[in-house]
Amino acid sequence: MSYTASVITVSDLGSRGLRQDTSGPAVRAMLEDAGFTVVHTAIVPDERGQISALLRACADEKRIDLILTTGGTGLSPRDVTPEATADVLEREIRAIPVAMWVEGLKVTPNAMLSRAVAGTRGSSLIVNLPGSEKAARENLAAVLSALEHALHMIAAEGHG
Repeated sequence: MSYTASVITVSDLGSRGLRQDTSGPAVRAMLEDAGFTVVHTAIVPDERGQISALLRACADEKRIDLILTTGGTGLSPRDVTPEATADVLEREIRAIPVAMWVEGLKVTPNAMLSRAVAGTRGSSLIVNLPGSEKAARENLAAVLSALEHALHMIAAEGHG
């Protein structure tokens, strides 16, 4: 089955056109290479309410299967993506970020500083990725096959 996807970059500077987003396009390319149809992309500022509203719209109105965010998962005072995501999740999936941390720690000890979360809202799977292109690619690569299996399960297609 083919799944739809959204890639949302969370960046104050990117949303104002002051920094080029490279993580969003890199994640989009990985998804398309894996057979996903990317039907939505956006760049939003580090504003909890705006992030939550966009996640809700992607899940509830657009009914996008996989919603990935990049950015806003660190320790900066403006990094609120995990909180905005937690505001909309119905079920948290703690092991997805754990898998990303485990793989990330093989590359850098700084991986332990990520506060990414993941979970479901309705039939959508939402996952936070780091904002750096390199880290976003590494984190997505660590979990992509499991995300596809999760989407099968969420769609009640069963194990297969």
